[in-house]
Parts: sequence; structure tokens; C-alpha cells
Amino acid sequence: MSRRRIGFWYRLAAVIAKPPLVVLFKRDWRGMEHIPADGGFITAVNHNSHIDPFSYAHYQYNTGRVPRFLAKDGLFKGGFVAKVMKGTGQIPVYRETTNALDAFRAAVDAIERGECVAFYPEGTLTRDPDMWPMTAKSGAARVALRTQCPVIPVAQWGANLALPPYSKKPTFFPRKTLQVKAGPPVDLSRFYDKEPTPEVLREVTETIMAAITELLEEVRGEKAPDTPYDPRRARLEQRRKADRGAVGPAESTSEDSK
Repeated sequence: MSRRRIGFWYRLAAVIAKPPLVVLFKRDWRGMEHIPADGGFITAVNHNSHIDPFSYAHYQYNTGRVPRFLAKDGLFKGGFVAKVMKGTGQIPVYRETTNALDAFRAAVDAIERGECVAFYPEGTLTRDPDMWPMTAKSGAARVALRTQCPVIPVAQWGANLALPPYSKKPTFFPRKTLQVKAGPPVDLSRFYDKEPTPEVLREVTETIMAAITELLEEVRGEKAPDTPYDPRRARLEQRRKADRGAVGPAESTSEDSK
């Protein structure tokens, strides 16, 4: 595959990041043949550790097509960090815009230039207790429908065993195996002639996440839950339980006073 777009800054980052990854982890990489050799495309990846971007970037760097990650636009506004972000071709997300697609205009532009844009559709580390992919946001679906580019699902596992979600204390030994598996493009052609309504975007997002989850089932050798974990629903349920708990004692006190 062509390495024409890697550039100095990405190569420098690889020189710094790859040696620790090689020393600290074993690797089980599969599905590299599904990463397109040319043209713009999306990779949609599950997210279960603060260090899994390094694992995934290492995997895709070795295919010759480097990923451009999405990041807050504030990181591009000055200083050394901004220089590195720009130099490695990372993608600013303009969250202040009122137009949902405009928030990802730089991602659309990158894909139209023939780049790979990596999405974590969940938007954050999974909150599923068993670390399966949870419900996702619609950003990847919006860009996929706008560009009609290939969407490559990617499942990863192993970084979370060294540094679980929301943990601050990594455990590197014994060495963990970083498993990354890419699958064939998700077939979204049936959606291309439809208006991107909330219902359509939700269906596209669920289709992408189903492909990621299926790959992760293969990697883990386990069956995922039938229904993805929904953090919003979980928060509502916690509030209901808290409300019931707050009402209960008051009712008991009232009964005791009779």
C-alpha cells in the first residue's frame, strides 16, 4: 500500500511510540487486507482504553494508510501540541457550530482528499460493564452518507486489559496481546438515496456498530449482549432509583407518625 501521505510528523510520532508498544505488548493483527490502498475512507473503531488509540494507530500505520483522528478544535489553536496535531494531519471537530454536519466539515474535506478518518462512534470510552461497544453517536453516519466512502469496521481488544476504562493505573506485566481486526466495508448503499433524518442516521449508526460488535465477538470468542448498553438510559434508571429511594423514607416516616 502507498505510504505517500504519512509525512515527517507521523513518522516521528511512530519512532517515539512504536518501541514502547513493541516492548510492552504482543500483537495479534488481522484484516489488514480490508484497509483500502487508495482513496478516502472511514474506519469505525470501538473504544475501551485510553491507550487503545496507540494500539490502533500502530496497526494501521503498518498498512501504509495512516489514520487521521478527530480532536477538539481547541487543540489546534497554538503551541507545540497544535503543531504536532497539524503536522500529523489530525482532524479538528468544530463543536461550536449549530449545524451537525458542519461540525465534521474537516473530516469530509479529508476524505475527499483521499485520507482515512478514524471515528470512535461511541464518542468516549465504553461504559458497558463488560466492555462491549455501547450505543453510538451519529457523526460517522453523517460523514459516511455525505461522502459515500467505504466504512471499515475495526474491533480492538487488549489495551483495556492493561489500562481499563477510566482507570489511571496501568498493568503492563504480564504482557498483554493487542488484538486488532478490520472487517470488510459496511454496506450502506441502501441509505444513499434517503434523506439523512434522525431515524435514518440512527439506523446507519446501528448498522456500523453491529459490524464492529460482530468483529469484537470474533476477537473475544464471546457473544455480545443482544441490546447495546445505553448510558443515557442507564442514567435515567439510576435517577429513578434515587428518586424512589428519596421518597421511600419520607413515606415511612409519614406512616410511623400516624
